[in-house]
Amino acid sequence: MFSKNTFVSAIGATLLAGGAFFYGPDLLAFCGFYVAKADARLFNQASRVVLARDGDRTVLTMANDYQGDLRDFAIVIPTPTFLEREQINVAEPALIDRIDAFTAPRLVEYFDENPCDMRRYEYDRSVQYSDNAGESPGRQPAPGRGVTIEARYAVGEYDILILSARESEGLELWLRENGYRIPNGATEVLGSYIRQNMRFFVARVNLAEQAAGGRTYLRPLQIAYESPKFMLPIRLGTVNSDGPQELFIFGLSPRGRIETTNYRTVRIPTNSEVPIFIKNEFSSFYRDMFSVQVKKEDMRAVFLEHAWDMSWCDPCAAEPLSPDELRKLGVFWLSEAAAARNAAQGVNAFVTRLHLRYTAESFPSDLVFQETGDRQNFQGRYVLRHPYQGAAECSAGKEYRRGLVTRREREAQTLAGLTGWNIDVIRQKMGVFAAPTPTPGPGPGPAPWWRRVFQN
Repeated sequence: MFSKNTFVSAIGATLLAGGAFFYGPDLLAFCGFYVAKADARLFNQASRVVLARDGDRTVLTMANDYQGDLRDFAIVIPTPTFLEREQINVAEPALIDRIDAFTAPRLVEYFDENPCDMRRYEYDRSVQYSDNAGESPGRQPAPGRGVTIEARYAVGEYDILILSARESEGLELWLRENGYRIPNGATEVLGSYIRQNMRFFVARVNLAEQAAGGRTYLRPLQIAYESPKFMLPIRLGTVNSDGPQELFIFGLSPRGRIETTNYRTVRIPTNSEVPIFIKNEFSSFYRDMFSVQVKKEDMRAVFLEHAWDMSWCDPCAAEPLSPDELRKLGVFWLSEAAAARNAAQGVNAFVTRLHLRYTAESFPSDLVFQETGDRQNFQGRYVLRHPYQGAAECSAGKEYRRGLVTRREREAQTLAGLTGWNIDVIRQKMGVFAAPTPTPGPGPGPAPWWRRVFQN
């Protein structure tokens, strides 16, 4: 996402790379199965962040997609409060991979039953397809620049400074003088955070610690703080970006769904039946479908891709996170007793997956969130329905065969509408999956005698 020489950033940059369906109590076990998912790896320049929020307390976990010489890596993150050493941690990237996999939009498939088995056929038709280190405390002023080093910490493989500043030009000059390459245009954005009395969390890699740990990757940074501000600063990340960026936000709350308050939160299209060949092209399908939705909203909306109680899933793209995994992602409200119980019995964590594509022009303000009490389940979900392959000579079977033509055309139209793909190309690809020809029965036999009489 960033070139080797562009490495001072903030949330949304280096660190992040900077209708609904319902289940009634009478619905039987999930009768299709999951076959693919659309996780963050489908997108270039994709950043991931986890926000665990309860009341005014927030734990922010930030995965970075930096690629390049680690000597060139540094990050600047505006924070609403001063951070003590104990409020900073490092996490394992596998944790973010887990929540990404659990919440990813998914492709599921079903296989039609014999339509001549009327009881089963009518049931299927009635089911809605749901589808460690040292610390140097104390304030150290930097004369002439209006910048104060409020603390220095060593955390894992990172050396961290907590800075405050009186004005943006002084902060920018101080950063440049201390070896941080600041992209052009950062002054105005830095100034907006200074006016909000925010601190600056600055991290760079301690190469000796990195080598001692034997890691070839950077672990996610975590910060915990208490503030009525429930926000994510993304504006610094747009300063040194050469195009739109992808951001995935995984919100965890004991209350319910998390949504943005200063931008529209829009649900991604879901529960669409698409042609069978999408099984081999799901990545292309989802990328293009998401691009169409972004264009419809003029790149000014945040998209909801998943909202679910973490204690269960149906279907599961991945198993729900365990209480221990959730606590490591910042779910501090889980008690030890709850953690010791089975996840389905003891976890009180509702997960929200938000996805946005943004530029400085389309998202001129940082993201502001709120916890809601909405615990309605939602997921981006796309359905393959395989036609019945056997002979079906009953009247219901003949009706079923005729209906397949309409169904296939509806799937083609749906796919074209979602992705903008050419409808003729879609129909051509669907030809490979034409409805099977029924097994021929015995011949019609000789014509009845009266037909021979009246035809003469």
